[in-house]
Amino acid sequence: MNSSVETLVSILERENVEWELYWEAGRGGSFRIERERLERSQRKFYSGMGLRVGYNGRLGFSYITGLNHDRKTLEEFVKRAVKLARVSEILFRGFPAPSKVPRVDGLYDRRIEDIPFEEAHSLAEEFAGKMRELKGDSLTLSGSLALGVNSYGVANSSGVFLEGRSTGMSVSAYAVVEGTRPGTGYHYQSYRSLQPLEELGRSIALAREEALLSSAAERLEPFSGELVLEPSAFQSLLGIFLENLYGDSVYFGRSRFSGTGEEVAGEAVTLVDDPTLPGLPGSYPFDGEGTPGRRTVLIEKGLLRNFLLDHTYGSFLGMESTSNAVRDFRTVPHIGTSNLVVEPGKERLEDYEGVVVRRVFGEHTANPVSGDFSLTVELGYVIKNGELRPFRDNMLTGNVFEVLRSVSSVGRESVREGSFISPRVLTVGRIV
Repeated sequence: MNSSVETLVSILERENVEWELYWEAGRGGSFRIERERLERSQRKFYSGMGLRVGYNGRLGFSYITGLNHDRKTLEEFVKRAVKLARVSEILFRGFPAPSKVPRVDGLYDRRIEDIPFEEAHSLAEEFAGKMRELKGDSLTLSGSLALGVNSYGVANSSGVFLEGRSTGMSVSAYAVVEGTRPGTGYHYQSYRSLQPLEELGRSIALAREEALLSSAAERLEPFSGELVLEPSAFQSLLGIFLENLYGDSVYFGRSRFSGTGEEVAGEAVTLVDDPTLPGLPGSYPFDGEGTPGRRTVLIEKGLLRNFLLDHTYGSFLGMESTSNAVRDFRTVPHIGTSNLVVEPGKERLEDYEGVVVRRVFGEHTANPVSGDFSLTVELGYVIKNGELRPFRDNMLTGNVFEVLRSVSSVGRESVREGSFISPRVLTVGRIV
């Protein structure tokens, strides 16, 4: 245990308050590549502690940067948080009690922690070199690479004391086809372990392939009927829907739902939030409040089964936390997702002939309560008799609740994009 954390705990145990301490320290390197050249390298270090104090049913919060402080500074830190709790209007519902934490493998890779910045820089140079190798006369490539390591812990007056560490790596590639028929392509992926150059090359190849499709795309004639959503497009629509499942939205009446059991999607749809999956970017053994990570079925065969909850809003709603409190030391916990998994179905939608939507954008313009959306199609295509005809710049419009209820089948082969894992889905939509 860090000595300042130990001192802070001893100070807090003398106070007649309930308390929760969250601390973290980390470092990372990020690299930006523009037009196949490494243009920017950056090192980042951070550390600090966040303190929540409960007093007479009210909650105070304060944070301090750094993990090494003298006792006087820590005493003042505690006084500030207690003072804020005394005048706070934020309701306090206690902190989680200790409970068994699951083992989640694959969250830490020593090779990432031990890699010198100079070697990470060399890897980014190789990534840029791979782009130069794969570019074409009218194609330019850009991208980014980032590596990081993080250690963290949470303790509270109920007896929780947990520590953990993790590593991460992210890669993105952006391709632009220039000329009379410009097009763009993008690919992003994140990992917990160090990836070889071949995996970075895969990102470039996927972005390049998408840019070439985009450059050949035209507008599609208005269409209404069955269509397939690829995982990226389905994730965008689910993001609009999920705002209705956040516990604070339910408690404050901002959600369309007030209880579970309602039919919200086609019978083929089962959606799970799971932080216990080994080695995935959204995985953790315990959440930002120290609640053990757990698998939560949100939608089961089309029926709403659960909300996304932290300890506070779980208490308000008379339900258990689903271990979805996310945070850093500068913030109080808020509700978020871990790994979202759409369970695979039985259909072979990879062979589907018809309208396929790969990527959309503009989710921020949608109304999550009414469900109405109008999203720009960044890339889609029509397959007929084995011939592929790409399209873009149309609008995918409709209502997210109707689109989810119209899902008639889910594909067999899942694709992972960061912490989202899903096959293709077949639904009904309108393109204008």
